[in-house]
Amino acid sequence: MRTQVNTWSDTWIDAVPALPPAPLERAACLALLGFAAALQVSIAAADILLTIAVLLWLGVVIRNRERIDVPNMFWPLAAYGVATLVSTVFSIDSNISLVDSKQLVLLVIVPIAYRLFRGHRARLAVDVIITVGALSATFGIIQYLILNYDHLGRRPQGTLGLYMTYSGLLMLVTCAAVSRVMFSQHHRAWAALVLPALLLALGFTFTRSAWVGACVGVGILFLLRDFRLLGLMPIALGIFLVIAPTSLTTRLYSTFSLTDPSNADRVAMMKSGAHMIKDHPLTGVGPNMVIQVYPHYRDKSAVNQLNPHLHNVPLQIAAERGIPALIVWLWFIVTLVRDFIRRRSSSFPSLSNAGLAVIGAMLAAGLFEYNFGDSEFLMLFLVLVTLPYAAERYAD
Repeated sequence: MRTQVNTWSDTWIDAVPALPPAPLERAACLALLGFAAALQVSIAAADILLTIAVLLWLGVVIRNRERIDVPNMFWPLAAYGVATLVSTVFSIDSNISLVDSKQLVLLVIVPIAYRLFRGHRARLAVDVIITVGALSATFGIIQYLILNYDHLGRRPQGTLGLYMTYSGLLMLVTCAAVSRVMFSQHHRAWAALVLPALLLALGFTFTRSAWVGACVGVGILFLLRDFRLLGLMPIALGIFLVIAPTSLTTRLYSTFSLTDPSNADRVAMMKSGAHMIKDHPLTGVGPNMVIQVYPHYRDKSAVNQLNPHLHNVPLQIAAERGIPALIVWLWFIVTLVRDFIRRRSSSFPSLSNAGLAVIGAMLAAGLFEYNFGDSEFLMLFLVLVTLPYAAERYAD
């Protein structure tokens, strides 16, 4: 019996991804794990931990005299950054656009995660993300059931300041958790245990775009695993319609209503965005300039007098940064999809399949919300799509 216990213990220890032995690199890895965790709790804490991780990563690179390596998808992402800076130069107000372009510093997440989350550490990063997502989901459920965050005017938002950000992050974590359950050979129990909480919290947010994104992401995973699993989705929808509160089912029905004010306003924003692109096809109106020029381009059928963005990722990029920026952004997406399809039979299939799911979820939700411009969402998205590349690198 003692031998059997020791064997189980050794197996469990071997399954836990080891952190780097070198103190500086270990500290950098811990800081980046802290950043991945804090993303779903506090943007201020996440920014601080990311800054610390960057400094420690630079220390590792300098000490070891390493070359900074990046995955293939970083180059179209860098080209997107260049297109953004060009758009800033020709912006209607370059000063405002330059301040908004500071978001480009977040692209450093890719080379850092690629270096520090090698091998099994990539799986550890997903474990951390799923665990914090479960805690965040639990708090959102408490907000809905106990604290009266149960209507459109007051929706669950976790510890974050905006329900849209909260629901977007839950959507990404849900895709990662479902992929772990469906495609990982080990360490699936925890993801399966917390998955109901993630789905419940996501439902309680009333956020239709995140619902659509999660359905697309999970549907992609079902399709990749066994297309017959897609038959579960109408069953799940039927159960939702039967047991969900009326407020949630009414919100779901409103998704398909052309008379819904937010739907009508989105159609009007598409018309406004098309006119912006027509007038500024190469460089757009400039980052963060849509809100400035919207009154001039506002369609007569629009509901809101002013909109900060166009609630559609491709449309927003083209109107704000120009058609060339949209082309390189699409290059980035196509590169990710191509690489993850090739990696589906790798040693970490749950990571590559999760990558495909979060891309599908982001694109689907992004047809109704400018999620790619949300810093918290973008940071978690970049971490998740970098992990499949990092996992193939040998850990130190």
